[in-house]
Amino acid sequence: MQLFLMRHGEAGFNAHSDRERTLTDIGRQHTLLMSNWLGQSITEFDLVLVSPYLRAQQSWQEMHKHFPEPRHWLTLDDLVPAGDPAKAAEAVVAYAEHFEAENVLVLAHMPLLGYLVSELVSGVEPPLFSTSGVTLINKQATESCIEWQYAPHMIS
Repeated sequence: MQLFLMRHGEAGFNAHSDRERTLTDIGRQHTLLMSNWLGQSITEFDLVLVSPYLRAQQSWQEMHKHFPEPRHWLTLDDLVPAGDPAKAAEAVVAYAEHFEAENVLVLAHMPLLGYLVSELVSGVEPPLFSTSGVTLINKQATESCIEWQYAPHMIS
């Protein structure tokens, strides 16, 4: 299984709550840039799991313009910034296995994403994710490894 962990695009701070923050124009552009880049190596996602926060939902809307409708997509309350990494990792893997998904996109936030990598890949320190950054984890049975990590500034 390939797990594409992605941080939402850059968001503004002009909102009533953290949950309601929206993407900036740069956030939309960087998310589209990463979508185009990802589209060169993957044609579709079997499963998409997205945070309920507005900026993550908007990031998926931008990405969805470049990918066909996934077989399944869900909004998961476990994928919020202060979510429990062990619980989130368990949910991601359980949904992927349930839906027999080979290519899974997880759209969420820092610091959760960094800790999620540590939960999924034994012995790895939590990496930082830039906004719109993506990390690919290859998970085979009980073994997982990081294949790569890219940010918009690395591919433009």
